[in-house]
Amino acid sequence: MARRFHDVRAFADGLKGGVVAIGNFDGVHRGHQAVLAQAIDAARQAGVSASVLTFEPHPRTVFRPDQPVFRLTPAPMKAALLGHLGFDAVVEHPFDKTFSAQSAETFVADILCDCLGVHHVVTGFDFHFGKGREGNPEFLTRSGERHGFGVTLVDAFRDENAQVVSSSRVREALAEGSLGEAAALLGYRFAVSSKILHGQKLGRTLGYPTANMALPPETELKPGIYAVRFRRPYGVVYDGVASFGRRPTVAEDGAALLLETYLFDFSGDLYGETCTVSLVSYLRGEEKFDGLDPLVAQMRIDEAEARAVLAQIKPLSPLDAAMTFETVT
Repeated sequence: MARRFHDVRAFADGLKGGVVAIGNFDGVHRGHQAVLAQAIDAARQAGVSASVLTFEPHPRTVFRPDQPVFRLTPAPMKAALLGHLGFDAVVEHPFDKTFSAQSAETFVADILCDCLGVHHVVTGFDFHFGKGREGNPEFLTRSGERHGFGVTLVDAFRDENAQVVSSSRVREALAEGSLGEAAALLGYRFAVSSKILHGQKLGRTLGYPTANMALPPETELKPGIYAVRFRRPYGVVYDGVASFGRRPTVAEDGAALLLETYLFDFSGDLYGETCTVSLVSYLRGEEKFDGLDPLVAQMRIDEAEARAVLAQIKPLSPLDAAMTFETVT
């Protein structure tokens, strides 16, 4: 897996002099992967390390804190995806207003040259940096010529319908329950990761014990029932069916959003584990039932449908195989 550094000044000496991809890369979608693939190729051709420089938290969180962004890939998930793509390291450099006010030349001289010792930089064609976004692609290219590193600017990646692939399109698809569209944009099945919490334990009495996750409040998934793949922290994968929503049949109005996953053919204690749920198929919307008996009857139907869906799925890509299918031992 990729090594994670939370400050560029802590970057390991043995990794310096490599190829560095720069960007936020929220979602690590197919557009991002087009940039990242060029960084990997350049590193292999030069025989040097391949790293990613990204920023935490998401810049929008800093500039518009009243409008929190739905993070497709929080830092740990992003690092895992980048590791699967072949990167040696990820630098999650702190982003705040002081950092954003630095000049573009300071960014190049201090971050790229002194701390990372870059051999080559790869980024998107519209990457801007520094105070007032003064560091544009032309500035970066000139800086490379002046400081002795190469620069590759990658054009926007378009899908089969000639539309630019973007994180916002992925968010829109997830909000609509269009998991197929989201997966087509991402190149893998969307996943969330969180610690398993204690719940009301009502599921046990109904014959459907669940692993409960509280996702960030800005998560914009469509409430409803999903066929899922569930991965424990040490890599064992289970099929399951999950409910995302406010549990209207058993909870009071205004209850917090919760992701509850019933794992097929599993018994054991998951409390406190940080697990990952890959969303495979959206089965139906959230409903309020007239009591527990009709709820359980529908849960049996949901389980059968989820088992049927999951029995037929295949990896969409090597990245999807690693994230959704492979059991690590």
